[in-house]
Amino acid sequence: MRLHATARTRRLIVRAARASLALFTGGIAGPASAHAQSAAPARFVVPAEPANARWFKGNTHTHTTNSDGDTPPEPVARWYKQHRYNFLVLSDHNVFTDPAALSSLVDSTFLLIPGEEVTTAFGAASVHVNALDITRVIPAPTGSSLLETVQKTIDAIRAERAIPHINHPNFRWSIDTTVLWRMKNDRLIEIHNGHPLVHNEGGGDSQGMEDAWDALLTRGKRIFGIAVDDAHHFQGEFAPDRANPGRGWVVVRTPSLTGRAIVEALDAGHFYASSGPVLREVRATETVLTVQIQREGDFKYTTQFIGANGRLLGTDMSLTPTYTLRGGETYVRARVIDSAGRVAWVQPVFTTRFVERQP
Repeated sequence: MRLHATARTRRLIVRAARASLALFTGGIAGPASAHAQSAAPARFVVPAEPANARWFKGNTHTHTTNSDGDTPPEPVARWYKQHRYNFLVLSDHNVFTDPAALSSLVDSTFLLIPGEEVTTAFGAASVHVNALDITRVIPAPTGSSLLETVQKTIDAIRAERAIPHINHPNFRWSIDTTVLWRMKNDRLIEIHNGHPLVHNEGGGDSQGMEDAWDALLTRGKRIFGIAVDDAHHFQGEFAPDRANPGRGWVVVRTPSLTGRAIVEALDAGHFYASSGPVLREVRATETVLTVQIQREGDFKYTTQFIGANGRLLGTDMSLTPTYTLRGGETYVRARVIDSAGRVAWVQPVFTTRFVERQP
């Protein structure tokens, strides 16, 4: 599923003209306006970067015949290796697909990270949370409310020293921003999922996932957005109405291609997500955020810099788009759109005015 840049741009411009945004049902306002009263101008809080860090491309959400995929684990893993992914998580529903059985595929360029899509429900709501870098099956918990069910799932994953990410909240319109805001100890949420039935763009009275992401960030939740393909269909036709591989991925910056290094870098936000564009570099100083785009063929690119309330802060059409802080921002993120409508999402860079809050 590809995002459509024109429609998204129109929404950003409309929102930029609004004086404020009611983030959740009941009109709860974000902290940005109050925090902006500080006299000191905002500065980026530049994350420490490990020495010799490199970029590694991977997918954290895919399925095999061990659950509801159409292809066994070995050819699934081989597909990603042949398409130059550096790592893959086989995340079958409530199943531990052991990478040790596929050790012949692992080498210095390709890694299999053990995972599971911990799958449960509350009433009609589906609760799917991926567990990254596990050692065994994590039993799917239940709860007395939707929030308790999701939270118990996150807690069970963290108890195993694994990393959780919240999958496709709009699938069956299951998890809205009110619940997403109240969850604790989660850092990763799918903002783009390649499955055709997950409603990335929202609809009706339900927010799209990028809008939900900005709502959470504006309220004070430190959370990072990932892209996945959620592939189920490796056989037969590759078509928009099938869950095929290659529609979304992450590119992680870390010194080494090991399972722990990859998942810890994801949890810290040291990555970008993409459905197409390739970035050569993402850099921040105290006042400037710069992205370097690797051009493909004759494609052209538009980069949008986005801040609190989903406000469009600036647009740059060069291959080295840059944003300079104006002094009142709480975070700045970037979305790079190519001329085919595919998108790369740069993670938010927080400023000294961002106040992390818990419900």
